[in-house]
Amino acid sequence: MMDNDTHKMKKWQRKIHEIIFGYHTAAGRIFDIVLLVAIVASVLVVMLESVNDIEEHYGTELRFIEWVFTFLFSIEYLARILSSPRPIKYITSFMGIIDLLSLIPTYLSFFIVGTHSLSVIRSFRLIRVFRILKLTHFMGGAQQLGTALWSSRHKIVVFMGTVVCIVVIAGTAMYIIEGGENGFTSIPKSIYWAIVTITTVGYGDIAPQTIIGQATASILMILGYAIIAVPTGIVTTQMVADSRKIGTVTCSNCGEDDLPSRSRFCLNCGASIYNQ
Repeated sequence: MMDNDTHKMKKWQRKIHEIIFGYHTAAGRIFDIVLLVAIVASVLVVMLESVNDIEEHYGTELRFIEWVFTFLFSIEYLARILSSPRPIKYITSFMGIIDLLSLIPTYLSFFIVGTHSLSVIRSFRLIRVFRILKLTHFMGGAQQLGTALWSSRHKIVVFMGTVVCIVVIAGTAMYIIEGGENGFTSIPKSIYWAIVTITTVGYGDIAPQTIIGQATASILMILGYAIIAVPTGIVTTQMVADSRKIGTVTCSNCGEDDLPSRSRFCLNCGASIYNQ
């Protein structure tokens, strides 16, 4: 499926567009699979480079491989721009921005040491696996959750504000009850203890020693279980209220016809669904 903009492109542009943005052809599917393998490999290289022993013995080789991947991804990014019927729309789309951001860290390492590690942002590009494996219907669940979270934002903000007040009050109370001799040397540190306790993490680096302090901690621990359940209930209720049958829509920019109806942007080319 081609729109008018695609027909206006030159033959070589349409050919590249068909391979890069499409997956209905054998060449398009092979390109996507190779791209996904390259993304996974490049992220793995960055991760291995952060291991001291591996970096010490193979640092030069890993950096060379990383630059090879960056060079190939740069060519791919330019090819996407050249073969896109609306280049600006691709560049400013979600996937277009992710594609660009995945390149910047390696080039930025020329000026700021260590920034190449941020190249792991390339893992976001694996979103394209949904269209290759025909799993875009499963994105409907994620989009429904996102919609529910956004619809519940006011309730969540009020809830989080209440939690902040609780940990500040509890932390201050423990600072007064326990004092510096038991590790509660300041109100901020006591608030840190309250956050760790109320979230049931329990690092154990600070612990109350007095009976009153332990009783207060016990109440806070029990309260923590109730607090954890509240956001889940808020979002679940909203999801039930917002639930509806999820259909599919077609992107007129690239022809992708297997997108959930809740999609705002095309998972294939990144173009806006509602502004086409």
